[in-house]
Amino acid sequence: MQFAQRFGPWAVVTGASSGIGEAVARQLASKGLDLVLVARRADRLSALSAQLHAQGGQCRVVALDLTGDAACEQLVEHTSDLDVGLLVHAAGFGLGGPHLDRPLHQHLEMLDLNCRSTVELVHAFLPGLQRRGRGGIALVGSILGFHGVPWSAHYAATKAFVVSLAEGLQVEAAPHGVDVSVHAPGPTRTGFFERASMQAGSAADPHSVAGHIVRRLRSRRVVLTDWLGWLIRLSTSTAPRWLRVRIVGQVMRGMTHHR
Repeated sequence: MQFAQRFGPWAVVTGASSGIGEAVARQLASKGLDLVLVARRADRLSALSAQLHAQGGQCRVVALDLTGDAACEQLVEHTSDLDVGLLVHAAGFGLGGPHLDRPLHQHLEMLDLNCRSTVELVHAFLPGLQRRGRGGIALVGSILGFHGVPWSAHYAATKAFVVSLAEGLQVEAAPHGVDVSVHAPGPTRTGFFERASMQAGSAADPHSVAGHIVRRLRSRRVVLTDWLGWLIRLSTSTAPRWLRVRIVGQVMRGMTHHR
């Protein structure tokens, strides 16, 4: 089955105003899909929409904060007239540094976006995909979502939630013809580190990561999206879990010590 036939005609991409989400949107458009672009920043979404429209694609801009009350219901209303074949949930953010250095409201905002919105979007779009008998959901996790991570404890926990949820849904959705994939990037050159108050040395290009995500939409396992993620995973794979936590914690401490 051709890509556009399986995952089109419309794809919903969250976090589409920058970083991995924007890069995924561009790559899906190049494969002939029409796009619903979702993020908070309407100006960036409109600029991206204009570029993709000039290349022959259709776009619908939905400027929406997914942490807000009834945000998912609003997105469903904006897409109710479309035949959506793919959901890519790339919206999310992280917090770095000692857990208690951040006020509770920031932790709850991250929990809402990284976890609650994921559950809401799955409930909103998976039933329609299963009725179609084809399509996909791609969730963006993190290389940090495989065990506890000191100095990024809550962020890692939210991404562990995403990975676990996707692994279960992969089995449940497969008999209905729906591919649920979860993608775990390593450090990537986006606005993530600035918002998380972290510094990174080596980082992957978001367009490279996006290309890997789009190529592996049918993968029914956790997908590492770049060489750096593979290197991090491989270098700790033989260590016991408690030691992996401490090794990665030392790395994270070095990335946040400037705060």
